[in-house]
Amino acid sequence: MDSIIIIFLSAIIGLFAGMSDKPMRSLVISMIGLVAAAILFLFQGQYVSPLVKYNILNFGKDEVKFALLCIGLTFTILIAGYDKVSKHKSNSADIMSLILFSLCGALILIGFSDLSMFFLGLEILSIPLYVLAGSNKENLNSVEASIKYFFTGSFFTCFLLLGIALIYGATGTFDLSTMQELIIEGSYSKAMLFVGVFLIAASMLFKVGAVPFHFWGPDVYQGSPDNITAFMASVVKIAMLFTFYKFFSTIFSSLFSFWSGLVYIAIVLSLFIGYLAALKQEYYKRLIAYSSITHSAFALFALLNIQNGAASDLFIFTVGYGFSVVALITVSMAGLNEEDKISNLKGIGRKYPIVGALFVFALLSLTGIPPFTGFFGKTLLFYNVFTTYPLLVLFGLISTAIGGYFYVNLIFTSFSDDAQQNTMVLKPTHQLVLLLCGFFILCGWLIMLLPN
Repeated sequence: MDSIIIIFLSAIIGLFAGMSDKPMRSLVISMIGLVAAAILFLFQGQYVSPLVKYNILNFGKDEVKFALLCIGLTFTILIAGYDKVSKHKSNSADIMSLILFSLCGALILIGFSDLSMFFLGLEILSIPLYVLAGSNKENLNSVEASIKYFFTGSFFTCFLLLGIALIYGATGTFDLSTMQELIIEGSYSKAMLFVGVFLIAASMLFKVGAVPFHFWGPDVYQGSPDNITAFMASVVKIAMLFTFYKFFSTIFSSLFSFWSGLVYIAIVLSLFIGYLAALKQEYYKRLIAYSSITHSAFALFALLNIQNGAASDLFIFTVGYGFSVVALITVSMAGLNEEDKISNLKGIGRKYPIVGALFVFALLSLTGIPPFTGFFGKTLLFYNVFTTYPLLVLFGLISTAIGGYFYVNLIFTSFSDDAQQNTMVLKPTHQLVLLLCGFFILCGWLIMLLPN
């Protein structure tokens, strides 16, 4: 909880620092806050927190790993987006602070220990995003993205609230551990609880962008500014995936036979609808949006393996996915214009070999090709559900082959010998972010060799 307060305070200070119209001050304050928060997470338990008596948040080993991942991704996104954000000095600090506020919500979602904190974290995460999606006021698509995200998000929040109310009515508690004990003992109203679980599952599928509640993703990703798209596609999605896993692998684990079928159907639909829709895309960020739908399906494999504790598998997968997406959108920031056409990538890899190599690494990691982190994450998720769901793994392999087809097409496009080779404006911040992402894409899987 100390880390969340540090990030919140740095966002407030950075917001006031923005009054000087010097974006670098706000960036430095944000960076300091993120580094301090990460250090506090690393040394958690080795010092006495002044907030130790407040047990509304609980960060165990898995929660700390996902929290550090979200903080690290936010760090890279702020650096990658700084060049564009700093051009609008009047609101650059606002954007950076809103990203940090949203990160606070993501961390609360990762560490929540009762339903009231879960809902509070979700709203702290979501409300800044509605504003950030429309922060490019000169682009009508950005305004449209903000409106669509706000209305669809608010709509599913109603379902979530109703689900929370029904679960509370069925169990009489907001505390997760007490709720889990009551469900295991059978001391609950079955009809109310099952409807509540169904509504929460639907809401969580919406938040992670899985079928059939994926329809908001492509428009919102395309219309949002690049750095906000990167934040939503990585930090927000990863936080929600872990929250989904935490909810159903602990509280509702004894109801596995009820909700596993729903998750199975959502996974199968997402595996194919995401990649098949991506095949015909002409816009870069829409392609990433449809790709993220299928990657949500891969991540949800962890929900079908809760008996063996798949949090570590999910973590390795999200490390590969998160840094790959940030790398791809950083290339977009440097090499694509406002049209965001995939054709504008022609020749970039040939003209800028290092950028081209990192672009290829990110795409191969998303495909699941060794020796990249994405391969290890996907392999672990597939391997651990193969015994119980062999057909689902087969579907996953077929989906991977479909995704590999258009990822390879992107590689060919970037290395094509095009007479009208595009010029990339590669800032030092972009170079730094691409190198950081490249490191984790190549070496992130080594985390699984570390002692728990």
